[in-house]
Amino acid sequence: MPGSKSITNRVVICAALANGTSHITGALDSDDTRIMIDGLKNLGFDIDADWKEHVLTVRGAGGFIPVSQASIDCQASGTTMRFLTALVSLGHGQYVLDGTTRMRQRPIGDLLSALRALGVDAEAGSAGECPPVTIHSRGIKKSETRIQGTKSSQFASGLALVAPCMPDGLLLELTGTLVSTPYLEMTRNIIESFGGTCEAREKNLWHILPTGYAARDFEVEPDASAASYFAAAAAITGGTVTLDGLCHTSMQGDIKFCEALEQMGCIVTWSSDTASYPFVTIEGRSLQGIDIDMNAISDTVMTLAVVALFAKGPTIIRNVEHIRDKETDRIRDLACELQRLGANVEEHPDGLTIHPAPLRPAKIQTYDDHRMAMSLSLAGLRSEGLCIINPACVGKTFPSYWTEFENLAKHSRN
Repeated sequence: MPGSKSITNRVVICAALANGTSHITGALDSDDTRIMIDGLKNLGFDIDADWKEHVLTVRGAGGFIPVSQASIDCQASGTTMRFLTALVSLGHGQYVLDGTTRMRQRPIGDLLSALRALGVDAEAGSAGECPPVTIHSRGIKKSETRIQGTKSSQFASGLALVAPCMPDGLLLELTGTLVSTPYLEMTRNIIESFGGTCEAREKNLWHILPTGYAARDFEVEPDASAASYFAAAAAITGGTVTLDGLCHTSMQGDIKFCEALEQMGCIVTWSSDTASYPFVTIEGRSLQGIDIDMNAISDTVMTLAVVALFAKGPTIIRNVEHIRDKETDRIRDLACELQRLGANVEEHPDGLTIHPAPLRPAKIQTYDDHRMAMSLSLAGLRSEGLCIINPACVGKTFPSYWTEFENLAKHSRN
């Protein structure tokens, strides 16, 4: 599997702010990670990317932003927009971050409010406090703020990642009902792996000390979100897939997608904790519909929805209202495409109910959403006549997806 996008884009932030040179191996080569690296280079950070070998060499700037003015094109990369908005608040100057038409529809006001409380002049240029974002900063002036956690965990992660380089650290209160909490724990783990200290004083109160970061070598885990498509392929076809390099102790919450498949009837086998190289094997069996809260693994909602097409009985997916603000409205548009395939789907404010039905040929719209393309493609393993519109959108996180998918299909036929 390719390296984790979520880990790659967090680690490179810490490495850029560190004292010394870090070597990151297993880094994901994708549109999102290249956009992040280009954004950091625009800010003056010294980074060599060997994408063929998946190695990044980052010469840290010791907690400073090298340039005082920059314009950054975040394109469709949400992590780049959120993380670099927080990062440039450490600087002294003016920074403008913009993106695609869809990015200009994705609210960022919660993060800007938190930065204003820290003494940063932060403005949004589109209605609803959406990008483009303009940051006028003279450095962080205060050490306490709060952030809403109901829309995206990336706002809190962005603040936390730069907090060790704030003059007095940061006391960060996470308010509201938190979403995608495994990503917050991933952020804490990565902060501490680069020498930071992130104390959870209470459930929703983080104290991050002004320790700065120390350079280190870091190996990126395989991407558990990307792995979900191949785990689902085993479930849908009744076949067997082994995912190398992943285990139940992964820092990525999406590894729990395998547990969801187990609830539906698959056999899931994990390597032992002492294994020199971890793995998880998924064996497809007769599938049953389930009722599941997917808030913690929301990037795999669309994958599970496609598996549900081949289960006995309905599947109910709950507590994922926040995915309406992703690359597309991943509830409304997913329901539309599943119905196009012939499924009976009920759309709820926070999720979906999928009733399996005989599938029919269809041309699937992807809405320029990589996960829509990859997840819906799986239905073609059991249903003829499936056509994916704009398949190239998978380049956002998994450029080699179609090659790997074809290799899996060939192996199955052999």
